[in-house]
Amino acid sequence: MKITIVCDVLGKENNGTTIAAMNLIRSLKEKGHDVKVVCNDKDKKNLEGYYVVPELNLLFLNPIVHRNGVTLSKLDKKILNEALHNADLVHLLIPLSLSHYAAKYCKRNKIPLTASFHAQAENVTSHLFLKNFKPANDMVYKYFYRRVYRYVDAIHYPTQFIRDVFESIVGKTNGVVISNGVNQIYHYDPCEKPDSLKDKFVILNVGRYCSEKNQSVLIKAIDQSKYKDMIHLILAGAGPDKNRLMHLVKKTKIDCEFNFFKREDLAKVINYSDLYCHPAEIEIESISCIEAISCGLVPIVANSKKCATKYFALDDKSLFINKDSTDLAKKIDYWIEHPEEKKEYSNKYRNNSFVFDLKVCMDKMEEFLLNNYKRKKVKK
Repeated sequence: MKITIVCDVLGKENNGTTIAAMNLIRSLKEKGHDVKVVCNDKDKKNLEGYYVVPELNLLFLNPIVHRNGVTLSKLDKKILNEALHNADLVHLLIPLSLSHYAAKYCKRNKIPLTASFHAQAENVTSHLFLKNFKPANDMVYKYFYRRVYRYVDAIHYPTQFIRDVFESIVGKTNGVVISNGVNQIYHYDPCEKPDSLKDKFVILNVGRYCSEKNQSVLIKAIDQSKYKDMIHLILAGAGPDKNRLMHLVKKTKIDCEFNFFKREDLAKVINYSDLYCHPAEIEIESISCIEAISCGLVPIVANSKKCATKYFALDDKSLFINKDSTDLAKKIDYWIEHPEEKKEYSNKYRNNSFVFDLKVCMDKMEEFLLNNYKRKKVKK
């Protein structure tokens, strides 16, 4: 099949959306499909199958956008028309200007059209300090629907959580729930801690350093733990809040490491860590948490209404009250004090993670695309 994938946002594989996009692109190519990709990633220029549009210049807003590791795409109709021409199916990833134009193009030319749901309203409103203002979030979802999703034949949702949220605002959609999947490199493979951490209880968190990920709650929780002196915290990631978090670490005097790991190195870190803590308040799926439990790492996640990650918890021992560092400290202390139970739960989490295997999920995504292509062709 000739498939055109439209990515309003694509860059380095250091965030969930880009990782999900590249996993899908690579999988479809490996399965023999002719894949064209539209994006503004300059690194993709001159690569076969990539159609690179200019970056959108937001003038005085550029520093804010770039600080969050994002570049937005400027609509270039000539480039987009070339990528969309003769496509058997078009798949959209982010409901912004490229996707809006592609959606209307497909509607006019009767091309089968699908889209993934990767943008949570709070990812937008948090930059305007309105992430907890429901009318603003509802307005964003309605905008997404009006601009893009009302045109598509079917929507891919990474979790039932985000499907329920979106449909509660815009009404019933033709959708399917498929995880973005976890790379096979993240599997149970116990390894020794580095010598410097031999006597430490290692707590891991993976995610961008930004307000909605709430790493500050985890830092404060460790500061309140009875076992503060034996804990080593690894904050794996990058992002605009790094300096603020480093200042908090210095203030609390906890043992903390800031680092960005390559995929192979992160898999090793997960396998020698003792506990995974995920205090994020806003999350559509959280592949990083699934990667951890796929390696048998017991998680503690925030019980946030705006976060899908809470549904991965097997029971309340892996949940803490959202933004409550004291409650998180109690849960951390519980798992430190019950090593045998933690070992038992490690096996339970690992056994529940096979549904997130990347190959299984990418096979489902191909089936989703093919089914919608066939359905649209039959209607014609």
